[in-house]
Amino acid sequence: MSQPLEDPRAELEALAHATRRAARRQQALGRRELPPAPKSKAGPARTAADVRAQAAAAPDLATLRECVSRCQACDLSKTRKQTVFMDGRGTRKLMFVGEAPGADEDQQGVPFVGRAGQLLTEIIEKGMGISRDEVTIANVLKCRPPENREPTPAEKATCTPWLDRQVELVDPSVIVPLGRHAAMHVLRIESSMGAMRGRIHAQGRRQVVPTYHPAYLLRSPGEKKECWKDIQLAMGVLGIPVPARPGGR
Repeated sequence: MSQPLEDPRAELEALAHATRRAARRQQALGRRELPPAPKSKAGPARTAADVRAQAAAAPDLATLRECVSRCQACDLSKTRKQTVFMDGRGTRKLMFVGEAPGADEDQQGVPFVGRAGQLLTEIIEKGMGISRDEVTIANVLKCRPPENREPTPAEKATCTPWLDRQVELVDPSVIVPLGRHAAMHVLRIESSMGAMRGRIHAQGRRQVVPTYHPAYLLRSPGEKKECWKDIQLAMGVLGIPVPARPGGR
């Protein structure tokens, strides 16, 4: 026969405390943020060789993010507010890659959060019918070039190992480069946007589907229908059904 509780109120309080603690743990697991990585014993990357070494050695995304946040391998580290690493969980095995962060991204530390980012979110959520959190979004460069100028070849070459390792760790089935510069970088070719988009490029076991940058679509809204064709190509590879339009269209 079980013994009566000495203090039922104390038992209830302890149970409530344990329940709240478990709820906090579950909430933390559901957040987008990557778990904090252990501090690396290596100093910040100061050269292109350091970037290559640290990127190759990063065992997970949390460690890679921490290495990126301390990077001083080019002069962009002197003008940035913060590095811009990644957004999303990538559960759909789809990764969008832009060229470089802008002012809003530099301020918030999240890629594609300005006007172009809002349009990208609409493409993903209204067009594809999935949550933005289900894809992964990153840039070739992890720091904003001053005044949003184009990145120099040296800056892109220095920063590339961060993205390369990021792709390896995220392991997407489909990469959608946004804009000509990102597409040329991902495909490792020199070409026009017209020649690259509208088709699927095989790159090892991944498929690459270039399309227009959302910032370009804001300036040229007539091209949105062409972008939608590209997005549907990517959806087809991933087996994502095209959502029905109002009125059955």
